[in-house]
Amino acid sequence: MEVVEFKSLVEDVVAKAMKLKDDYTDQKTAKVNYSAIFSHNPGEYAALVEVANEIGKVIDDTPTGPLFHIEALDTCAGQLKLVKVRKPDETRKERGDADFTVSDYDSFKRTYLPRPGFRLITRSKMEMIELTAPGFDVRAYFSNPPLDLQFAIK
Repeated sequence: MEVVEFKSLVEDVVAKAMKLKDDYTDQKTAKVNYSAIFSHNPGEYAALVEVANEIGKVIDDTPTGPLFHIEALDTCAGQLKLVKVRKPDETRKERGDADFTVSDYDSFKRTYLPRPGFRLITRSKMEMIELTAPGFDVRAYFSNPPLDLQFAIK
């Protein structure tokens, strides 16, 4: 895979996740702060990591794959500087996900969490709301605090 193809893949995942967000929430102006590409086999994973290393550096080596701080990538949902390459995972058949920053997380949580397709995920230092829907090959997330803030990415 070439750098241009990788960037195009990330842009496509963000665009599809933005459509998912826009179809199911009123957060039309929420900007992307993070995206993940889901690899589907070990060979694809290795190729994606190799290309990601060309445009950024690993800032967190998570159990599910490395998180890269990349040179700013202009997407339809704003500038993106954080991209993860996720290891193959049977629970992640989609192509990827994007995480969006909402202006009032607590209000967003109260409004959308009870609705179908939304699910709360808690972690030690954060929580996030996941959105999935039939017909979408991506997931959308809304994290508190967003990853760009957690890693002080400006």
